[in-house]
This record gives sequence, C-alpha cells and structure tokens, in this order.
Amino acid sequence: MDTLHTFTAVSEDAATRLDIFLSARFPDISRSRIKSLLEDGRVLVNTKAVKAGHKLKDGDQITMSVPEPDGEMPEPEDIPLEVLYDDSEVVVINKPADMAVHPGAGRATGTLVNALMGMKRPLAPTGGPLRPGIVHRLDMDTTGVLVAARTDKSYHSLVGQFKDRRTSRKYLALVWGAMKTDKGTIDIAIGRDSVHRKKISTKARVKREAVTKYKVLKTFPLISLLELKLETGRTHQIRVHLAEVKHPVVGDQVYGKRDIPPALPKAAADKLKGIKRQMLHAATLGFTHPSTGEWMEFSAPPPPDMAGLITALEGTSSNDL
Repeated sequence: MDTLHTFTAVSEDAATRLDIFLSARFPDISRSRIKSLLEDGRVLVNTKAVKAGHKLKDGDQITMSVPEPDGEMPEPEDIPLEVLYDDSEVVVINKPADMAVHPGAGRATGTLVNALMGMKRPLAPTGGPLRPGIVHRLDMDTTGVLVAARTDKSYHSLVGQFKDRRTSRKYLALVWGAMKTDKGTIDIAIGRDSVHRKKISTKARVKREAVTKYKVLKTFPLISLLELKLETGRTHQIRVHLAEVKHPVVGDQVYGKRDIPPALPKAAADKLKGIKRQMLHAATLGFTHPSTGEWMEFSAPPPPDMAGLITALEGTSSNDL
C-alpha cells in the first residue's frame, strides 16, 4: 500500500528545486530514492510529473506517493562499507552520507542494514525484521561512527548502555556564527512537532530532556567548528539545539536553511555551493564490549566534503583554539 503525502509550496519555497524541497521534508529518505520516485512519476506538481530540478512557485501543490516496504527481511546488498571493527558480537562502521540506517517508508534498499546483511554475517534479530542489529541511529546525512549488534546478547547490552548513558559520543559540527562562550551546555527539552511530524521542536507539547555539551575548536569568518558531546540521544538533538541557540548546522536543510552570505570568503563559498547536507559528523563512539567488558573507543575523520570546507575556511581562520 502506498502512502500519499501532500504539500503546498509557500513564498519561502519559491525557486527551490523540487528534490531539495522533498529532501528537507523527508530527512530519512535518501536523495537517490527521491530521484527514483521522481523518475517513476510518483511525484506530481499541480497534477503533472516534473523533473528533480523543477523550481517551485508559491502555491504549487505537490503530491508524493511512497510505496510502503513489506515486513520481510531487507535484501542483502553488496554496498562497500568502511569497517572500523568487526567480531562475533559487534561491528563498527564509518557511515557515509546519503545512507539511511534501516529501511522504512519510501526506502527498501540502499540502507546500512542492506549493506550489513550483504557482509553475509549474522545480525541480532531482536531489533525487528527491518532493523536487525540496529541499536542506535545517525540521521541519513550525518556521517560517522556507528555500532551494530551481531547477537541478541550484544543487542541488549548496547541498548542498555545507550539508555543508561554509559556510552561516549562526540560529534564535530560546522555552525553558522560565533558562539558567545568557548564551551557550554545546551539543556532544552525537545519533542516531535505536533504539526510537522517529521520535525523535532523545542515547542512540542510532549517533550523529553535533551542535553548537549559543546566546545569551540576553531572560529572562522561567519562559521565555527564545534565539538559536541551528547548527554542524551534524542532524534535530531544536536541540529535542533544549535538551531534554537541561533547557530544552526551549516547545510542543514530542515533546521537551518540559509543562503550563502556574500561576506563568506570565496574559497569557502565555492565549497559550500556543492554541499547539500548538514555538516555534522559522529567523530568518536565509546562503549563497553558486551562480551569482554573492555572499554572500546573508535574515531573517524570528517568525510571529504566537510574536510574540504574546513580546509577552505582555515585559510581565513580568525582564531585557532
């Protein structure tokens, strides 16, 4: 059965590409999947099929028909992964951008689960047929370190560690503007927006505690590089918290969409023009191995798009902390 989504473009959406408009509203559907839906004629603007680059106008009526995935196990796929660690209990990978963690509405292939199953190794079935081995998530366009469980024992151990805050998670983010202090804590409860159900908000009727600690690593003209540590692990937590304090993540199409400022140095502006995702990277993940009891910590450097932007900004750095 298909799920039908309908939208009306408003003035702020004028001249926005249709594929970018849809990506912002469906952060868990990959850009390649949205492109496929467009090519299959499942996206209509004013009842007509259009191309991905179609520019919207105020008042346009957009409909998108998304096939629901079945409840069967995802298909194994031969998708290359950067594996940081792998044994009989856990597997740690460096997740790339534009990859959803598991199948869901609008995507049955191309996910991390499909790739893990393609390794022909066991995954804990406890997470359900569409999420074998998955104990935590990264947003589709957030890169970095993620652990999955190969056995039920490991699944329950890791889920408990995340729940009880016994893991260590550090992120890197490029954000707009300069923070008022070199380090601090953002303690603002968040929850699912009552109107826009795909979004998380600080003004939701039902909210949960959310705490993010930050440290400024470098400041550049108009942009800062932060290290962030999660005390809680809510959906979109870092992105929502930074947007709430008026320093949204660079490239965030949902919580911090901004035009490139004319004052941004040309080298950085040129790099940023080619970036269509949030500059957020899960740099470090630490946890206790479910079988050995050993504390393990894994790190991954920022991916090429983020690293390239940092390099371009470093040529104009105003301070290096």
